[in-house]
Amino acid sequence: MESGQLDSVIAAVDRALRSVFAPAQTSRSAPAAPGEAAGTLSDADRRTSAALMRVNHAGELAAQALYHGQALMARSAATRDMLLAAARSEADHLAWCETRLRELGARPSLLNPLWYLGSFALGAGAAILGDRASLGFVAETERQVEGHLDEHLGRLPAGDTRSRAILQAMRAEEIAHGAAAAAAGGTRPPAPVRALMRRTARVMTGSAYWI
Repeated sequence: MESGQLDSVIAAVDRALRSVFAPAQTSRSAPAAPGEAAGTLSDADRRTSAALMRVNHAGELAAQALYHGQALMARSAATRDMLLAAARSEADHLAWCETRLRELGARPSLLNPLWYLGSFALGAGAAILGDRASLGFVAETERQVEGHLDEHLGRLPAGDTRSRAILQAMRAEEIAHGAAAAAAGGTRPPAPVRALMRRTARVMTGSAYWI
């Protein structure tokens, strides 16, 4: 293995360990609704919000892993830089979800290491097919994430304005990531691949809701 390749692998391992095991770090404060107050939810609403935000936390970890895997195997520096910039945005989302989970007295998914490893492998596999296929994978992922966030915004308890503000900000940025990937030349994955992505996402979200 050449020195540059070894450096890239070491950097990827470092990113993985930080993402999964270190407290999430953010460069931006979590979005908040004006005048909101923490701790005003009923026990039932708090449990619902916690379960949904645990799913979103797992999803943001998986998104980071996808981008990290794709960046490792990217063929051009421009694509790699775009992917790593998107991953940094996902790191903010991860920290926001983690903070909200703490406020709700809840924990992240116990299966987070599995979500990271599986998503990293998917991202690296997509990138092996070339940068256009990799960017198309990003665009399709973000399209599906948009739908997932819309569903969660509909399921959140009406009184949980803090979680709602976080998800709305995340949604806007995920749409921007997908649009940027498509504009950079991403080609849409075949229908069977898109269906497999949806099924995989359902397994993760269904499991993370409870575990």
